[in-house]
Parts: sequence; C-alpha cells; structure tokens
Amino acid sequence: MYFRKFNHKVKPLSAILLGFMLNACQTTPSDPAPDVKHIDIQLKINRFEQDFFALDTSDIASGLKKLQTTYGEFADIYFTRIVPAFDPRIAANGPEAYIKGFISHPEIQKLNAICSEKYKDFDPWEKAFVQTFKYLRHYFPDIPTPELTTFISEYSLGCFIYKEQSLAIGLDFFLGADYPYQKFNPENPNFSQYLTRTFNDEHLVLKTLLPLVADLAGPPPGEKLLDHIIHNGKQLLVLEKLLPQVPDSILMEVTSAQAEWLSSNEKNIWAFFLSEDLLYNSDWQKIRKYVEYSPGSPGMPAEAPGRTGNWIGWQIAKAYLKKYPSTTLPALLALNDSQEFLRRSGYKPPR
Repeated sequence: MYFRKFNHKVKPLSAILLGFMLNACQTTPSDPAPDVKHIDIQLKINRFEQDFFALDTSDIASGLKKLQTTYGEFADIYFTRIVPAFDPRIAANGPEAYIKGFISHPEIQKLNAICSEKYKDFDPWEKAFVQTFKYLRHYFPDIPTPELTTFISEYSLGCFIYKEQSLAIGLDFFLGADYPYQKFNPENPNFSQYLTRTFNDEHLVLKTLLPLVADLAGPPPGEKLLDHIIHNGKQLLVLEKLLPQVPDSILMEVTSAQAEWLSSNEKNIWAFFLSEDLLYNSDWQKIRKYVEYSPGSPGMPAEAPGRTGNWIGWQIAKAYLKKYPSTTLPALLALNDSQEFLRRSGYKPPR
C-alpha cells in the first residue's frame, strides 16, 4: 500500500478523534498576488432579466425573436432548460402564451422586483469581476475574457457556463441567507440551510467562477477518493489564485469557525483518511460527502464541514506548487496521475 511510503503509523480511530479536538496548526500563507494593473480587460455584462421582463406582453412574439437574436446560445438554453417555453409538454399553448404567463405571474414579478432592487447597481461586482479576470488573463493567457449574463430562473438554476467560456449568473440564488428559500420547496435538498447560508452576494463571484474552473479542470482522472480530492484541490488552488483577497471560508463555502477547524485539524483529517483506508476507496456512497456538498463529514466531529477531502486536496496542490513553483496553472490542471501528484508533492500535514 502507498501508505507505507509515508512511514505512517495508523492510529486507533478514538485517538484520531481526540486529535481532531486538541490539535491546532495554521496553514502556510499564500504567495503574494501578482501585479496585474497593466492588464486591460474589456468586460461585457448582459442584463438578460431586465430585457426579458421588459417584454411587451401584447407582442411577445417579436420581443421573443429579438431576445433570441440578441442572446443567441444563452437564449436557447434559457428557453429550453430554464423557462421551457418551447416544450409542448409544458407549454401546451405555445411559447408566447407560456412566456406571457411567466413574466405576468405575481410571484415571479415579486422575485424580479427583489432581484432588481438588490442588483440594480452591478458596479461593485463588475469591478470585482474585472480584477478577477485580470488574474485569469495572467494565469491563463489563452483564455478569452468571459462574457457575463445575469438572469432569473425562479430558483431552478444557479450559475453555468455557455458558449466560449461565457458565464451566466442566476441572481435569485444570491438574495442572502435570510431570504426564505426553503419555503418555496421545503423538500428540495438544494435549499438546506448549510447551502442557502452561502446564497449571498459575498459568494457571487466565487460561485460564478465555479463552472469555468470546473471546465478548465475537466473530469476527475479516476473514481478513487484520492482522484477526487486532488482534482478538486487543484480547482480550489486555481480559485485561490483568481480571488487572492477572498478568505478560505468563502473559497470553501464554510463558516469562519469551520474554516478555522479545517486549518487546525489538517493533520487529523489526513490521518483519518489513512486509518479508514479511504484514499483508494471508489465506493461513491462511502466517499462522496468528503468531496461533495454535505453538512458534515462522516466519522469526523460535528464541527467538521462536508468536503474535508477537498480541503486536503487543496493543501496537497499547494505543496506541489511550492515544490515546483515554475508550474503554470494550466500545466497543474493537466497533471492527471493522482498517485504521482501526491508522491511528487511531498505532502505532509503540519504537526
């Protein structure tokens, strides 16, 4: 087993859990952000929801045609997957009648009014995106600056990527942790409190970037937990480079206390994965909560958030980049042998 290469002595689980509560260690500060002042970014932001809700309900057909011409691929996605106006099983009376009913519905109009009030002035986020895309140009010079399109989906879809790395932002997923998301569909796990806690403007830029970074990274190279944690950890490293002023709690989408817990328990999380023989486990039901959104990590203390594996993968990616500082981010993402990546990183959690 690869564990032996670390000369790692497996501890009893009770000792590891005690370590979770007692051990405290800090992560190594990241390198200073590069100077990107000289990089010129021309950012295009499309406010689709404003054009959509401004349609003349007495002439939906011509307005719809104009939207389709103006927004192209985004409009195709919106009117087939988000507001399925061209699906005869749902829009039995045709797209014009369906769209008129949608934008005239009192609850939808109320939602639009709330989003319009909160995001009428998009300047603060525009400035944040410009700065982020300067870092994107620095680290990924071959990638064109993404175009941004805002929209409202009635809580059906958040952020996604379309066309040539263009990014769509579902504004109704950023109305604040106090917004009553759960009342609209109490059985929907996407509206669980640990998730809706991050449905706020502090997370808007990060969540918008997630599909872009996932697209750059491609699929994980295998099914083992090690494959997933290194794959996801590399993506977190990219996000850290694109958002150098953003705290770990935002990047990991956890509370400040949970971020501190992760930092203080890095050694114990790693020891837990080793002692439970999880790194090379490919049973998705057994490993998924360590790499997917979850309120907690099975077998760890209640203070532990979900996705503890991603945190470890992030630290492994940092160790690799520290050891091989000339590695570009595109080259880092292209390294698909998880076992070799771990070995070359020389990762050892701090004592």
